[in-house]
Amino acid sequence: MFGPFKKKEPPQEPPKRFPPIPAWRPAITQSIDQIIDRLSFYTNGQRDIAALAHGTCVLLPDGLSDTDAEKFACDVLSKIFNYHPDMNPIPMKDGNVLVQYNHPAVNLVLGSVAAEHWAEIDNNHQRALATDEVLTTPLGSNVFDDFGKKALFGRCFMFMDAQDSRVIRIVRRVV
Repeated sequence: MFGPFKKKEPPQEPPKRFPPIPAWRPAITQSIDQIIDRLSFYTNGQRDIAALAHGTCVLLPDGLSDTDAEKFACDVLSKIFNYHPDMNPIPMKDGNVLVQYNHPAVNLVLGSVAAEHWAEIDNNHQRALATDEVLTTPLGSNVFDDFGKKALFGRCFMFMDAQDSRVIRIVRRVV
């Protein structure tokens, strides 16, 4: 039938994207030099590090060539992104937040950057959850304290790097 008697189709939900990603892609940038400096300090200079464009860093096994290091870093991000991006955030003594995953990749939220952009982080942290993601905290499901908000902010960069994996620097351990 036509006109007012035409059967209406139920509204269509947008297709689910897999793997799920957050809606928030922060425009905030952090200094790769500062991130590498802090990670080198945290590892006592004993690890090779591959840094990606948005600040995600992959801790490399010893002895990889630059080409193999880039491949390893991209493979690690793919494993995190395509399976489950479990995170383990750790407060560091210097005020930074280190976000670890179940593979050797990390994101570092610099305390100074978080303080400078706190309003944006606070306002967007719920958009940092992946589609349909539920994280249980002591405060409840998807309820976050300031530390949790910083961790979600940091994890956004892993998602951004995983979708466009570009190693921009390889830093070798101190001999």
